[in-house]
Order: sequence, then structure tokens, then C-alpha cells
Amino acid sequence: MNDTPLVIQRIFNAPIEKVWKAWTDPEEVKKWWGPKDFTAPSISIDFREGGKYLFCMRGKLAPDAPEQDMWSTGTYKEIIPMKKIVCTDSFSDKDGNVVSPKEYGMEGVPDEFEFTIYFEEAEGGKTKMTVEHRGFPEGQDKVLATQGLNQSFDKFAQAVQ
Repeated sequence: MNDTPLVIQRIFNAPIEKVWKAWTDPEEVKKWWGPKDFTAPSISIDFREGGKYLFCMRGKLAPDAPEQDMWSTGTYKEIIPMKKIVCTDSFSDKDGNVVSPKEYGMEGVPDEFEFTIYFEEAEGGKTKMTVEHRGFPEGQDKVLATQGLNQSFDKFAQAVQ
């Protein structure tokens, strides 16, 4: 696994409880998961250590491409309420079976990543969220993942208003 994580930090104009719920409630995740112009038609979460999630985002990978579903799954490794979530993250099929990133057009990307989300109270009733996505090799796929997550978090900011 690559030791240089993809790191994104944001401050949201919402209390920590609302930001936490946006990560842990499937109906809330549907509002923001996926880059701009993508939807999240299916989100399932078994939110406990050892529990699994299965997320679907739907959209076009290129303007002239057909719309497609892209699935991801993982296992929650550590949960500290209102403070931290650690989980694995892999591409999957609709049944939650891990698939190679090559099936989504990504060469040289590992089958499993580690995702850590930190939550901190910030001044004025806001929440500071830091996301570390470990395992992406340097290069175009990491750049695209960073762009996609930032677009997701733009939607997240609207969802927690």
C-alpha cells in the first residue's frame, strides 16, 4: 500500500452530530455520494466494527459515455462515535464481491484501500472533517480520485446545511 495518503480537509457549517449522521445514515449518504452529476441510487450500511457497506454511484465517466453504476464496498475496522471511522474500501459488484479496479479502467490500483475519516468540533458550531484515503499510487487515478472526492464533499456541504 502506498504510504502517502490522499488527504482532504474541510470545515462544514454544521454541528458534528449532523456531519456524523451524513456518513452513517444510508438515506443521508444518498444525498452526496459521488462526484458532480453522479447520483447514489443504492447505499447500504451495517454500521458497526466488522460490519460492511455497499455503495453505488451512477453517472457517466465521459460526456459521450453511457451512464453506468460503479460499486464500492468495505468493512468498518474502527468506529469512535463523533470522532473517527476507519474502513477498508474496494471496488465491487452489485452483490458486494470485490472486483479488480481494472474492471473500472484503473490499471496499477490496488484491490483494497484504507479510508479514515476524522471529525472535530470547530469554532462556531462547525465541524472539521479530515479524510485520509490510503493506497492510491501517485498518478492520474489519484488525481481523479481527489477531484471526485472534492466534488462529493461539495455536495456533502449542501446536504448538511
